[in-house]
Amino acid sequence: MAEKLSAVKGMNDILPPDSARWEWLEDKVRTLMARYAYRNIRTPIVEPTPLFVRGLGEVTDIVEKEMYSFEDKLNGEALTLRPENTAGVVRAVAEHSMLYEGGKRLYYMGPMFRHERPQRGRYRQFHQVGAEALGFPGAEVDAELILLADALWKELGLTDVQLELNSLGQPDERKQHRAALIVYFEAHSDVLDAEAKRRLHSNPLRLLDSKNPAMQSMLEAAPQLMDFLGEASLKHFDGVKAMLDANGVAYRINPRLVRGMDYYNLTVFEFVTRSLGSQGTICGGGRYDYLIEQIGGKAAPAVGWALGVERVLELIKEQGKDIPMPVLDAYAVIPETSALPVALRVLQQLRAAGISVQMHSGLSVDGMGSMKSQFKKADGSGARFALIFGAAELAQGCVALKPLRASAEAGEIDAQTLHRLQDVALWANKLGSPIV
Repeated sequence: MAEKLSAVKGMNDILPPDSARWEWLEDKVRTLMARYAYRNIRTPIVEPTPLFVRGLGEVTDIVEKEMYSFEDKLNGEALTLRPENTAGVVRAVAEHSMLYEGGKRLYYMGPMFRHERPQRGRYRQFHQVGAEALGFPGAEVDAELILLADALWKELGLTDVQLELNSLGQPDERKQHRAALIVYFEAHSDVLDAEAKRRLHSNPLRLLDSKNPAMQSMLEAAPQLMDFLGEASLKHFDGVKAMLDANGVAYRINPRLVRGMDYYNLTVFEFVTRSLGSQGTICGGGRYDYLIEQIGGKAAPAVGWALGVERVLELIKEQGKDIPMPVLDAYAVIPETSALPVALRVLQQLRAAGISVQMHSGLSVDGMGSMKSQFKKADGSGARFALIFGAAELAQGCVALKPLRASAEAGEIDAQTLHRLQDVALWANKLGSPIV
Protein backbone atom coordinates (compact mmCIF):
# COMPACT_ATOMS: atom_id res chain seq x y z
CA MET A 1 0.00 0.00 0.00
CA ALA A 2 1.39 3.41 -0.98
CA GLU A 3 2.27 5.92 1.70
CA LYS A 4 -0.65 8.18 2.58
CA LEU A 5 0.07 11.76 1.61
CA SER A 6 -1.16 14.80 3.53
CA ALA A 7 -1.54 18.49 2.71
CA VAL A 8 1.39 20.82 3.33
CA LYS A 9 1.37 22.23 6.87
CA GLY A 10 -0.57 25.48 6.97
CA MET A 11 -2.26 24.81 3.60
CA ASN A 12 -5.74 23.51 4.30
CA ASP A 13 -8.46 21.70 2.40
CA ILE A 14 -11.85 23.44 2.46
CA LEU A 15 -14.48 20.72 2.45
CA PRO A 16 -18.30 20.65 2.29
CA PRO A 17 -20.28 21.80 4.15
CA ASP A 18 -17.69 24.40 5.27
CA SER A 19 -17.07 25.41 1.65
CA ALA A 20 -20.66 26.68 1.53
CA ARG A 21 -19.67 29.38 4.06
CA TRP A 22 -16.93 30.50 1.68
CA GLU A 23 -19.35 30.59 -1.27
CA TRP A 24 -21.82 32.64 0.79
CA LEU A 25 -19.13 35.20 1.67
CA GLU A 26 -17.89 35.34 -1.93
CA ASP A 27 -21.45 35.96 -3.19
CA LYS A 28 -21.83 38.81 -0.68
CA VAL A 29 -18.55 40.32 -1.89
CA ARG A 30 -19.48 40.06 -5.60
CA THR A 31 -22.86 41.69 -5.02
CA LEU A 32 -21.41 44.57 -2.98
CA MET A 33 -18.52 45.19 -5.39
CA ALA A 34 -21.00 45.50 -8.27
CA ARG A 35 -22.95 48.16 -6.34
CA TYR A 36 -19.77 50.21 -6.00
CA ALA A 37 -18.84 49.66 -9.68
CA TYR A 38 -15.74 47.58 -8.92
CA ARG A 39 -14.91 44.98 -11.59
CA ASN A 40 -13.21 41.64 -11.11
CA ILE A 41 -9.57 41.08 -12.06
CA ARG A 42 -7.74 37.72 -11.92
CA THR A 43 -3.96 37.65 -11.91
CA PRO A 44 -1.49 34.71 -11.82
CA ILE A 45 -0.59 33.03 -8.54
CA VAL A 46 3.07 32.98 -9.63
CA GLU A 47 4.79 36.30 -10.38
CA PRO A 48 8.41 37.40 -11.03
CA THR A 49 10.25 37.67 -7.72
CA PRO A 50 11.54 41.22 -8.50
CA LEU A 51 7.92 42.42 -8.57
CA PHE A 52 7.63 41.88 -4.82
CA VAL A 53 11.21 42.83 -3.92
CA ARG A 54 10.82 46.13 -5.74
CA GLY A 55 7.21 46.74 -4.75
CA LEU A 56 7.06 45.61 -1.11
CA GLY A 57 10.58 46.61 -0.10
CA GLU A 58 13.71 44.50 0.42
CA VAL A 59 13.73 44.92 4.20
CA THR A 60 10.09 44.00 4.85
CA ASP A 61 9.29 40.79 6.77
CA ILE A 62 7.46 39.42 3.73
CA VAL A 63 10.45 39.70 1.38
CA GLU A 64 13.11 38.83 3.97
CA LYS A 65 11.43 35.84 5.64
CA GLU A 66 8.07 34.78 4.27
CA MET A 67 8.04 34.47 0.47
CA TYR A 68 7.90 31.12 -1.30
CA SER A 69 10.49 31.86 -4.00
CA PHE A 70 12.15 29.43 -6.39
CA GLU A 71 14.08 29.24 -9.64
CA ASP A 72 12.27 28.02 -12.74
CA LYS A 73 14.11 24.83 -13.73
CA LEU A 74 13.50 25.44 -17.43
CA ASN A 75 14.84 28.97 -17.84
CA GLY A 76 16.32 29.98 -14.48
CA GLU A 77 13.77 32.77 -13.92
CA ALA A 78 13.25 33.84 -10.30
CA LEU A 79 9.59 33.27 -9.42
CA THR A 80 7.47 33.69 -6.27
CA LEU A 81 4.07 32.47 -5.12
CA ARG A 82 2.25 35.74 -4.54
CA PRO A 83 2.36 36.80 -0.85
CA GLU A 84 -0.19 39.58 -1.57
CA ASN A 85 -1.97 40.77 -4.70
CA THR A 86 -1.72 44.56 -4.87
CA ALA A 87 1.63 44.34 -6.65
CA GLY A 88 0.21 41.80 -9.12
CA VAL A 89 -2.81 43.98 -9.88
CA VAL A 90 -0.56 47.00 -10.42
CA ARG A 91 1.70 44.93 -12.69
CA ALA A 92 -1.32 43.86 -14.77
CA VAL A 93 -2.67 47.41 -14.96
CA ALA A 94 0.70 48.74 -16.14
CA GLU A 95 1.39 45.84 -18.53
CA HIS A 96 -1.97 46.17 -20.28
CA SER A 97 -2.13 50.01 -20.18
CA MET A 98 -5.48 49.80 -18.39
CA LEU A 99 -5.38 53.45 -17.27
CA TYR A 100 -5.07 54.78 -20.81
CA GLU A 101 -8.76 55.70 -20.90
CA GLY A 102 -9.06 56.71 -17.24
CA GLY A 103 -9.12 55.29 -13.73
CA LYS A 104 -10.18 51.74 -12.88
CA ARG A 105 -11.95 50.23 -9.89
CA LEU A 106 -10.99 46.57 -9.51
CA TYR A 107 -11.41 43.73 -7.04
CA TYR A 108 -9.98 40.23 -6.66
CA MET A 109 -10.42 37.08 -4.60
CA GLY A 110 -7.91 34.27 -4.25
CA PRO A 111 -5.11 32.46 -2.41
CA MET A 112 -1.86 34.06 -1.20
CA PHE A 113 1.22 32.35 0.25
CA ARG A 114 3.56 33.22 3.12
CA HIS A 115 5.90 30.95 5.02
CA GLU A 116 5.06 31.78 8.61
CA ARG A 117 3.98 29.91 11.72
CA PRO A 118 0.38 28.70 11.24
CA GLN A 119 -2.00 29.91 13.93
CA ARG A 120 -5.64 30.79 14.36
CA GLY A 121 -6.84 32.66 11.28
CA ARG A 122 -3.31 32.77 9.85
CA TYR A 123 -2.07 30.10 7.45
CA ARG A 124 0.67 29.56 4.88
CA GLN A 125 -1.90 29.44 2.13
CA PHE A 126 -4.49 32.05 3.00
CA HIS A 127 -7.13 33.86 1.01
CA GLN A 128 -7.78 37.53 0.44
CA VAL A 129 -10.45 39.73 -1.04
CA GLY A 130 -9.02 43.02 -2.26
CA ALA A 131 -10.36 46.25 -3.75
CA GLU A 132 -8.09 48.60 -5.69
CA ALA A 133 -8.90 52.01 -7.21
CA LEU A 134 -6.18 53.10 -9.65
CA GLY A 135 -5.81 56.47 -11.37
CA PHE A 136 -7.71 58.51 -8.77
CA PRO A 137 -5.76 61.04 -6.63
CA GLY A 138 -8.59 62.44 -4.48
CA ALA A 139 -9.33 61.81 -0.81
CA GLU A 140 -12.90 60.92 -1.80
CA VAL A 141 -11.69 57.61 -3.25
CA ASP A 142 -9.81 56.77 -0.03
CA ALA A 143 -13.08 57.42 1.81
CA GLU A 144 -15.11 55.42 -0.73
CA LEU A 145 -12.93 52.35 -0.22
CA ILE A 146 -13.24 52.61 3.55
CA LEU A 147 -17.01 52.99 3.19
CA LEU A 148 -17.03 49.91 0.94
CA ALA A 149 -15.32 47.82 3.63
CA ASP A 150 -17.61 49.25 6.31
CA ALA A 151 -20.63 48.33 4.19
CA LEU A 152 -19.34 44.76 3.90
CA TRP A 153 -19.21 44.37 7.70
CA LYS A 154 -22.85 45.49 7.83
CA GLU A 155 -23.80 43.04 5.05
CA LEU A 156 -22.16 40.24 7.01
CA GLY A 157 -23.80 41.32 10.27
CA LEU A 158 -20.46 41.82 12.02
CA THR A 159 -19.97 43.92 15.13
CA ASP A 160 -16.88 44.75 17.24
CA VAL A 161 -14.98 45.98 14.18
CA GLN A 162 -13.14 49.29 14.66
CA LEU A 163 -11.46 51.47 12.07
CA GLU A 164 -7.93 52.78 12.79
CA LEU A 165 -6.60 55.59 10.62
CA ASN A 166 -3.28 57.33 10.00
CA SER A 167 -1.41 59.28 7.35
CA LEU A 168 2.14 58.42 6.23
CA GLY A 169 2.46 61.64 4.24
CA GLN A 170 4.82 61.80 1.29
CA PRO A 171 8.34 60.35 0.85
CA ASP A 172 10.19 63.57 1.71
CA GLU A 173 8.13 63.98 4.89
CA ARG A 174 8.78 60.37 5.87
CA LYS A 175 12.49 60.94 5.23
CA GLN A 176 12.55 63.74 7.81
CA HIS A 177 10.57 61.61 10.26
CA ARG A 178 12.91 58.65 9.60
CA ALA A 179 15.95 60.71 10.53
CA ALA A 180 14.25 61.86 13.74
CA LEU A 181 13.31 58.27 14.61
CA ILE A 182 16.90 57.03 14.18
CA VAL A 183 18.20 59.73 16.50
CA TYR A 184 15.49 58.90 19.06
CA PHE A 185 15.98 55.13 18.90
CA GLU A 186 19.76 55.44 19.12
CA ALA A 187 19.27 57.39 22.33
CA HIS A 188 17.18 54.48 23.68
CA SER A 189 19.24 51.61 22.26
CA ASP A 190 19.32 49.91 25.68
CA VAL A 191 15.56 49.27 25.34
CA LEU A 192 15.64 47.93 21.78
CA ASP A 193 15.40 44.17 21.21
CA ALA A 194 17.62 42.36 18.68
CA GLU A 195 15.10 42.68 15.84
CA ALA A 196 14.67 46.42 16.46
CA LYS A 197 18.43 46.96 16.46
CA ARG A 198 18.71 45.06 13.17
CA ARG A 199 16.10 47.31 11.58
CA LEU A 200 17.14 50.57 13.19
CA HIS A 201 18.91 51.98 10.14
CA SER A 202 17.23 49.97 7.35
CA ASN A 203 13.55 50.49 8.24
CA PRO A 204 13.07 52.41 11.53
CA LEU A 205 9.39 53.09 10.78
CA ARG A 206 8.64 49.38 11.23
CA LEU A 207 9.88 49.55 14.83
CA LEU A 208 6.71 51.48 15.66
CA ASP A 209 4.71 48.33 14.87
CA SER A 210 6.62 46.20 17.40
CA LYS A 211 4.51 44.18 19.85
CA ASN A 212 7.37 43.76 22.35
CA PRO A 213 5.86 44.81 25.74
CA ALA A 214 9.25 46.01 27.01
CA MET A 215 9.43 48.61 24.22
CA GLN A 216 5.90 49.99 24.36
CA SER A 217 6.40 52.97 26.66
CA MET A 218 9.48 54.03 24.70
CA LEU A 219 7.59 53.69 21.38
CA GLU A 220 4.67 55.74 22.71
CA ALA A 221 7.02 58.70 23.20
CA ALA A 222 8.71 58.37 19.78
CA PRO A 223 8.45 61.25 17.27
CA GLN A 224 5.16 61.09 15.38
CA LEU A 225 5.00 61.31 11.61
CA MET A 226 1.96 63.59 11.84
CA ASP A 227 4.23 66.34 13.17
CA PHE A 228 6.27 66.23 9.94
CA LEU A 229 3.36 66.37 7.46
CA GLY A 230 3.10 69.35 5.14
CA GLU A 231 -0.01 71.31 4.20
CA ALA A 232 -1.01 69.13 1.23
CA SER A 233 -0.73 65.87 3.18
CA LEU A 234 -2.72 67.26 6.09
CA LYS A 235 -5.39 68.57 3.71
CA HIS A 236 -5.74 65.13 2.10
CA PHE A 237 -6.05 63.46 5.51
CA ASP A 238 -8.58 66.05 6.72
CA GLY A 239 -10.62 65.38 3.57
CA VAL A 240 -10.76 61.65 4.29
CA LYS A 241 -11.82 62.27 7.89
CA ALA A 242 -14.49 64.79 6.88
CA MET A 243 -16.11 62.32 4.47
CA LEU A 244 -16.05 59.53 7.05
CA ASP A 245 -17.58 61.90 9.61
CA ALA A 246 -20.32 62.85 7.13
CA ASN A 247 -21.18 59.16 6.72
CA GLY A 248 -21.18 58.36 10.43
CA VAL A 249 -18.14 56.05 10.27
CA ALA A 250 -16.30 56.07 13.60
CA TYR A 251 -12.50 55.83 13.61
CA ARG A 252 -9.49 56.13 15.88
CA ILE A 253 -6.35 57.98 14.84
CA ASN A 254 -3.43 55.62 15.43
CA PRO A 255 -0.11 57.45 14.86
CA ARG A 256 1.78 54.13 15.07
CA LEU A 257 -0.15 52.52 12.22
CA VAL A 258 2.40 51.99 9.44
CA ARG A 259 1.34 48.75 7.61
CA GLY A 260 3.82 46.10 6.51
CA MET A 261 4.68 47.17 2.95
CA ASP A 262 6.93 50.01 1.86
CA TYR A 263 4.71 51.19 -0.98
CA TYR A 264 2.17 53.15 1.10
CA ASN A 265 1.88 56.96 1.28
CA LEU A 266 -0.75 59.34 2.68
CA THR A 267 -3.80 57.45 4.04
CA VAL A 268 -3.33 54.07 5.73
CA PHE A 269 -6.03 52.23 7.67
CA GLU A 270 -6.93 48.95 9.35
CA PHE A 271 -10.17 47.39 10.56
CA VAL A 272 -9.47 45.55 13.81
CA THR A 273 -11.47 43.42 16.24
CA ARG A 274 -10.95 42.26 19.81
CA SER A 275 -12.78 39.00 19.14
CA LEU A 276 -9.87 37.13 17.53
CA GLY A 277 -7.13 37.59 20.11
CA SER A 278 -3.73 38.62 18.78
CA GLN A 279 -4.83 38.24 15.14
CA GLY A 280 -7.08 41.29 15.42
CA THR A 281 -6.58 42.90 12.00
CA ILE A 282 -9.15 41.62 9.48
CA CYS A 283 -8.67 44.24 6.75
CA GLY A 284 -6.03 46.82 5.94
CA GLY A 285 -4.90 49.11 3.19
CA GLY A 286 -4.08 52.61 2.10
CA ARG A 287 -2.83 54.82 -0.69
CA TYR A 288 0.16 53.79 -2.85
CA ASP A 289 0.70 56.56 -5.40
CA TYR A 290 4.26 55.54 -6.35
CA LEU A 291 3.97 51.78 -6.77
CA ILE A 292 2.99 51.77 -10.47
CA GLU A 293 6.08 53.80 -11.37
CA GLN A 294 8.27 51.63 -9.11
CA ILE A 295 7.44 48.53 -11.13
CA GLY A 296 7.98 50.21 -14.49
CA GLY A 297 4.59 51.64 -15.35
CA LYS A 298 3.56 55.23 -16.02
CA ALA A 299 3.14 57.13 -12.74
CA ALA A 300 -0.45 57.07 -11.46
CA PRO A 301 -2.14 57.41 -8.05
CA ALA A 302 -3.82 54.41 -6.43
CA VAL A 303 -5.44 53.23 -3.20
CA GLY A 304 -6.78 49.89 -2.01
CA TRP A 305 -7.34 47.35 0.75
CA ALA A 306 -7.32 43.60 1.33
CA LEU A 307 -9.17 41.49 3.87
CA GLY A 308 -8.30 38.03 5.18
CA VAL A 309 -11.09 35.61 4.27
CA GLU A 310 -10.17 33.07 6.97
CA ARG A 311 -10.17 35.77 9.63
CA VAL A 312 -13.50 37.21 8.52
CA LEU A 313 -15.10 33.73 8.52
CA GLU A 314 -13.58 33.07 11.95
CA LEU A 315 -15.06 36.35 13.20
CA ILE A 316 -18.48 35.44 11.79
CA LYS A 317 -18.28 32.12 13.62
CA GLU A 318 -16.99 33.75 16.83
CA GLN A 319 -19.90 36.19 16.85
CA GLY A 320 -22.44 33.41 16.28
CA LYS A 321 -23.75 34.73 12.99
CA ASP A 322 -25.86 32.24 11.01
CA ILE A 323 -24.78 31.52 7.46
CA PRO A 324 -27.58 29.98 5.39
CA MET A 325 -26.61 26.56 4.08
CA PRO A 326 -27.83 25.26 0.69
CA VAL A 327 -31.06 23.25 0.98
CA LEU A 328 -31.70 20.34 -1.38
CA ASP A 329 -35.23 20.38 -2.80
CA ALA A 330 -35.61 16.70 -3.57
CA TYR A 331 -33.95 13.28 -3.51
CA ALA A 332 -34.86 10.76 -6.20
CA VAL A 333 -35.61 7.27 -4.85
CA ILE A 334 -35.30 4.75 -7.73
CA PRO A 335 -36.16 1.16 -6.74
CA GLU A 336 -35.17 -0.52 -10.03
CA THR A 337 -32.43 0.19 -12.57
CA SER A 338 -35.06 -0.14 -15.32
CA ALA A 339 -36.55 3.17 -14.13
CA LEU A 340 -33.29 5.10 -14.60
CA PRO A 341 -33.85 6.38 -18.18
CA VAL A 342 -37.24 7.88 -17.32
CA ALA A 343 -36.04 9.15 -13.91
CA LEU A 344 -33.02 10.89 -15.40
CA ARG A 345 -35.16 12.58 -18.03
CA VAL A 346 -37.56 13.91 -15.38
CA LEU A 347 -34.73 15.03 -13.08
CA GLN A 348 -33.15 16.97 -15.93
CA GLN A 349 -36.49 18.72 -16.52
CA LEU A 350 -36.72 19.63 -12.85
CA ARG A 351 -33.14 20.92 -12.72
CA ALA A 352 -33.77 23.02 -15.81
CA ALA A 353 -36.76 24.48 -13.95
CA GLY A 354 -34.51 25.54 -11.05
CA ILE A 355 -35.15 22.59 -8.71
CA SER A 356 -32.16 21.04 -6.94
CA VAL A 357 -32.39 17.24 -7.06
CA GLN A 358 -29.97 14.52 -6.00
CA MET A 359 -30.30 11.15 -7.71
CA HIS A 360 -29.74 7.97 -5.77
CA SER A 361 -26.95 5.89 -7.26
CA GLY A 362 -26.50 2.19 -6.58
CA LEU A 363 -23.40 0.88 -4.89
CA SER A 364 -23.06 -1.91 -7.47
CA VAL A 365 -23.94 -2.51 -11.10
CA ASP A 366 -26.52 -5.10 -10.03
CA GLY A 367 -29.05 -2.84 -8.38
CA MET A 368 -30.03 0.42 -6.72
CA GLY A 369 -30.20 -0.86 -3.14
CA SER A 370 -33.23 -1.45 -0.91
CA MET A 371 -35.97 1.14 -0.46
CA LYS A 372 -35.07 1.35 3.23
CA SER A 373 -31.45 2.22 2.47
CA GLN A 374 -32.50 4.73 -0.20
CA PHE A 375 -34.88 6.53 2.16
CA LYS A 376 -32.12 6.62 4.76
CA LYS A 377 -29.89 8.32 2.19
CA ALA A 378 -32.73 10.67 1.23
CA ASP A 379 -33.25 11.70 4.84
CA GLY A 380 -29.52 12.15 5.40
CA SER A 381 -29.24 14.39 2.33
CA GLY A 382 -31.34 17.08 4.01
CA ALA A 383 -33.78 17.14 1.09
CA ARG A 384 -37.28 18.48 1.66
CA PHE A 385 -38.96 15.85 -0.48
CA ALA A 386 -38.42 12.34 -1.84
CA LEU A 387 -39.44 11.63 -5.44
CA ILE A 388 -40.28 7.92 -5.74
CA PHE A 389 -39.99 6.36 -9.19
CA GLY A 390 -41.80 3.11 -8.38
CA ALA A 391 -42.93 0.61 -11.04
CA ALA A 392 -46.64 1.09 -10.23
CA GLU A 393 -46.38 4.88 -10.47
CA LEU A 394 -44.41 4.78 -13.70
CA ALA A 395 -46.96 2.44 -15.24
CA GLN A 396 -49.51 5.24 -14.74
CA GLY A 397 -47.11 7.91 -15.99
CA CYS A 398 -46.78 9.23 -12.43
CA VAL A 399 -44.31 9.59 -9.58
CA ALA A 400 -44.89 9.73 -5.81
CA LEU A 401 -43.88 12.86 -3.88
CA LYS A 402 -43.22 12.38 -0.16
CA PRO A 403 -42.35 15.15 2.33
CA LEU A 404 -39.23 14.43 4.40
CA ARG A 405 -39.32 17.47 6.68
CA ALA A 406 -41.95 18.99 8.96
CA SER A 407 -41.67 22.26 7.05
CA ALA A 408 -42.54 20.42 3.83
CA GLU A 409 -45.53 18.68 5.43
CA ALA A 410 -46.91 22.08 6.42
CA GLY A 411 -47.21 23.05 2.75
CA GLU A 412 -49.84 22.24 0.16
CA ILE A 413 -48.38 18.91 -0.91
CA ASP A 414 -50.25 15.74 0.01
CA ALA A 415 -47.77 12.91 0.47
CA GLN A 416 -50.15 10.46 -1.23
CA THR A 417 -50.84 12.58 -4.29
CA LEU A 418 -49.34 11.44 -7.56
CA HIS A 419 -48.28 14.05 -10.09
CA ARG A 420 -47.98 13.34 -13.76
CA LEU A 421 -44.39 13.16 -14.97
CA GLN A 422 -44.83 15.85 -17.60
CA ASP A 423 -46.30 18.34 -15.11
CA VAL A 424 -42.89 19.84 -14.28
CA ALA A 425 -44.27 23.34 -13.84
CA LEU A 426 -46.65 22.14 -11.13
CA TRP A 427 -43.83 20.35 -9.32
CA ALA A 428 -41.64 23.40 -9.52
CA ASN A 429 -44.32 25.53 -7.89
CA LYS A 430 -45.09 22.93 -5.26
CA LEU A 431 -41.42 22.61 -4.37
CA GLY A 432 -41.21 26.33 -3.77
CA SER A 433 -39.02 27.24 -6.74
CA PRO A 434 -41.33 28.50 -9.51
CA ILE A 435 -40.08 28.39 -13.08
CA VAL A 436 -38.76 31.71 -14.27
